[in-house]
Amino acid sequence: MNGPANGTVNGTVNGTVSGRTLVAGVGNVFLRDDAFGVEVIRLLAGRPVPDGVQVKDFGIRGVHLAYDLLDGCDLFVLVDAAQRGEAPGTVTVLEVEVPEPDPASGPVIDAHSLTPDGIFALLGSLGGRPGRSLLVACEPADVSAGMGLSGPVQEALPHAVRTVEEILAGTVVESRG
Repeated sequence: MNGPANGTVNGTVNGTVSGRTLVAGVGNVFLRDDAFGVEVIRLLAGRPVPDGVQVKDFGIRGVHLAYDLLDGCDLFVLVDAAQRGEAPGTVTVLEVEVPEPDPASGPVIDAHSLTPDGIFALLGSLGGRPGRSLLVACEPADVSAGMGLSGPVQEALPHAVRTVEEILAGTVVESRG
């Protein structure tokens, strides 16, 4: 099987394990609870992480995130607000399969509305395949224009930070998504 032009296949670069873990927060700070991922990363930034772990705030730059993932990683943890029909503030961990590229489909880039599914679809269309991909999602209460998280999402931040730290320590069991 031929890999993408940059040599990244299943979290490896040129056939070797990358040893890299990327924890990426995404979201729009001007759409209230959509800033969840950005806020979790802000809290994680001041905490110790294991060697080989990068913690980055990508904000609304989902395209940059997809290109960053082309460098390969063994574990990718995406932190974002995601409507899943749960009570506001509910934190869920899902294992995500990066879709196989479909050569018949057109471009998947819509830089202004890259949801987690959109980021994974873009990554797949570019030939990127992180080793293991997890989504730490929080059910938003309010994604209207404005700044500041709603009460339930603000209260979920410490739980989300602990969840990411547990993932990095290898102790979280996730749902299949």
